[in-house]
Amino acid sequence: MSAAIAAHGLTRSFHEFTAVDHIDLDVQPGQFFGFLGPNGAGKSTTIKMLTGLLAPSAGQISILGHDLFANPVEVKRHIGVVPEGMALFGKLTASEYLHFVGQMYGLDKRTTAQRSDELLEFMGLANESKKLLADYSHGMGKKLALAAAVIHGPKVLFLDEPFEGVDAVAAVTLKNMLQGMIARGATIFLTSHVLEIVERLCTHIAIIDRGHIVANGALEELRAGVQARLHPDAATPAGETLTLEQIFLNIVGKDHPLANASQEGELAWLS
Repeated sequence: MSAAIAAHGLTRSFHEFTAVDHIDLDVQPGQFFGFLGPNGAGKSTTIKMLTGLLAPSAGQISILGHDLFANPVEVKRHIGVVPEGMALFGKLTASEYLHFVGQMYGLDKRTTAQRSDELLEFMGLANESKKLLADYSHGMGKKLALAAAVIHGPKVLFLDEPFEGVDAVAAVTLKNMLQGMIARGATIFLTSHVLEIVERLCTHIAIIDRGHIVANGALEELRAGVQARLHPDAATPAGETLTLEQIFLNIVGKDHPLANASQEGELAWLS
């Protein structure tokens, strides 16, 4: 079976700076894949390349067995994207926006109208459907962006910080929806700084740091690797299960500038 998402030698440079440096990724169909890294590590740049929003400097990308550059329209028919900036049209209402997106994906008017109504109700936006998107809060915009990303029933969904600014009640609803998509065979590629959410949802994790993949595998494999590094000469202490935050900090935290900052005398005026 072809990988749902495959990238090999993927690279993106901006003049003298290389944001993503020859990374390889293989995400299998049906995986809930978490893509983590510190700020500026290359996460959003990678998602933009994988979704055709940004041309790579080098490398190959295939989605569902289709070469992204040879068949960009065919690939985009089968993917949904919630990008970093959401890119909503502020002069449209929520209903107008979903109708526009649905028809862009080739849905007929009846299907578009039905799915738009269902999504607005599901997202708790039915009472806000006639408000201009320019007047939406950040969290409302996030929910609408996710609605637009799934209106055509994508087989692969890319999410860049989808829970940012979303209230706790809505977050539970969205998580249930995403898990339902996975149960029906979709593939989800998620980047988020909220590690508790990633740990709860994702089965496979890749960590990027300074443009390089520094860890990649099933969550349990990463956990076992870090535990073996922490306890090389003894069994893992009884009852100890490393959280994703501990795994992440063990892999990339030691080299983070804040990790090496002296705690004594720093910002003394705050105490």
